[in-house]
Amino acid sequence: MLQLPEVQALTTLTPDGRLLFTTRMVRLFAYGFLAVVLGLYLSTVGLSDTEIGFVLSVTLLGDAAISLPITIIADRMGRRRMLMIGAGLMIFAGLVFALTSNITLLIVTAIIGTISPSGNEVGPFLAIEQAVLPQTTTDKQRTQVFAWYSLLGSVTTGLGSLAGGVLAQSLQSVGRTPLESYRVVIIGYALLGGVLAILFTRLSSAVEIAQPGPTPTLQSLFGLHRSKGVVYKLSLLFMIDAFAGGLVVQSLVALWFNRRYGVDPAVIGSIYLGANLFAGLSALAAARVAARFGLVNTMVFTHVPSNILLILVPLMPNLPLAIVMLLARFSISQMDVPTRQSYTVSVVDPDERSAANGVTNIARTTASALSPGVTGALFQAGGIGLTMPFLIAGGLKLVYDFLLYRSFITVKPPEEQ
Repeated sequence: MLQLPEVQALTTLTPDGRLLFTTRMVRLFAYGFLAVVLGLYLSTVGLSDTEIGFVLSVTLLGDAAISLPITIIADRMGRRRMLMIGAGLMIFAGLVFALTSNITLLIVTAIIGTISPSGNEVGPFLAIEQAVLPQTTTDKQRTQVFAWYSLLGSVTTGLGSLAGGVLAQSLQSVGRTPLESYRVVIIGYALLGGVLAILFTRLSSAVEIAQPGPTPTLQSLFGLHRSKGVVYKLSLLFMIDAFAGGLVVQSLVALWFNRRYGVDPAVIGSIYLGANLFAGLSALAAARVAARFGLVNTMVFTHVPSNILLILVPLMPNLPLAIVMLLARFSISQMDVPTRQSYTVSVVDPDERSAANGVTNIARTTASALSPGVTGALFQAGGIGLTMPFLIAGGLKLVYDFLLYRSFITVKPPEEQ
């Protein structure tokens, strides 16, 4: 019986590959669960918009600072071990955020722990899992597998956002204060970190690299050697895109909907459920588009219209039209994600994949960490400041698309050569 290529890709996965899909779903559910209330929680405990932006920026910077050494040594010290350490940092961050409103403690915890203000991947998980996934399938099915990986992540992020928003709203409706309801959600995030740690213990030794590359030296900084030129150039471009994306992370957009239209957490969660469902479907479609037009072409030419739609969100005259623009944007915005992930691991040597993913992801995280503080200050100013983050983000992303196409259109992955 003829199978669709999307289904064929799933049948090629090893047990470890299927388990990594499960860990991805648990983790992204937890991130979405938290992100929809995180900005509201920080506002409720008394932080100003500027302070909220600063805390979210430091959160992302801390994730980058902790994740980089973990991903660099993962191939030598053990990928499973490093993944479990990451899960432990999730538990730690969730518990401390739930138990204190002291901004100093929040900042210290944000630096040390793993917490997602965007609903997207943070910490060392993505870099290591992306390095393992090509070992669980074939080169022919690699992009399809990454597409499913993105789809399931997007769907579970949306479900997590809905669950977090509905739980907070339900608790408030039975007499709990907003602060108490948000703290329950954050404790739930920590518990999901515990589930993740247990799942990582089930991975087999096949996820480890058989022959780790040379120990990093000054000549092979960050664990890279033959592919460092390509990785550094990609990282610089990804930083532009990530800085722009950091201006409109989910926690801040949720806060924007609340500030602009008075939307409650349950409705915000519903909006992000729809947004992430659209995003997940677009990620799955990306593999077919990439098979026909190439990875770089797919990354660029699906990204441009999504950036224009992002610019239009705050320019809409009412809430329904703003939601329509956001959903339309998400319907194509994630087509560059599995193609970007697949492209990065395909143009480096196998023993550099963890390091390459680590460097590019940390570059993205570091750049995106600088942005929430900017958005917080703009929100604090009010007026046009509520609109500017969307306009700046969309404009910078268009610049990134142009530079990426110009720099990498001739650098082909193996299946396109």
